[in-house]
Amino acid sequence: MGAAMLMVMPPYHGATFRVSEPQIHEFYARLSDAVDIPIMIQDAPASGTVLSAAFLARMAREIEHVAYFKIETAGAASKLRELIRLGGDAVEGPWDGEEAITLLPDLDAGATGSMTGGAYPDGIRPIIEAHRAGEHDKAFALYQQWLPLINYENRQAGLLAAKALMKEGGVIACEAPRHPLPAMHPDTRAGLIATARRLDPLVLRWAR
Repeated sequence: MGAAMLMVMPPYHGATFRVSEPQIHEFYARLSDAVDIPIMIQDAPASGTVLSAAFLARMAREIEHVAYFKIETAGAASKLRELIRLGGDAVEGPWDGEEAITLLPDLDAGATGSMTGGAYPDGIRPIIEAHRAGEHDKAFALYQQWLPLINYENRQAGLLAAKALMKEGGVIACEAPRHPLPAMHPDTRAGLIATARRLDPLVLRWAR
């Protein structure tokens, strides 16, 4: 047992303090030297650190364990396409993120996986598998089916969606957010659960 991969955002400190590309490169290189499992770089707007496709590709080529990338920035598909072009075989896992709100364009751009909120992999996985098999019409239809829930998580419920769905399905006993985050508004939660029930994800039946 143990971790099979590390997902690590670039170093950042507060709203305005950033480090340079050489320092970011050194950060990931030192991390790579300390482990023997793959590293996924999470390229998320929350850090405020700009990571160009060229820089990410260079780290993939130069740092042993850096091989996976979770791209969550605006224009993710274009960035994934450029990252794959520049990084070649060194980019083993170009992945989609952000609750799969841009999943289909990202898959079209070459993404090989997605790291979403995690509450309904039984909805996300068939989309990816159909796309990988070249069944693009099926992937599109499945994405249309699940998009209301994807959208609700991404645009309304946010990072508390998975906990609410797991609590509703009896998987966990408490959905309280970590302080000081506020709890989800009851009306938002009700809308999330109602949207999910129309799709019958496993999470709502897991422990029932």
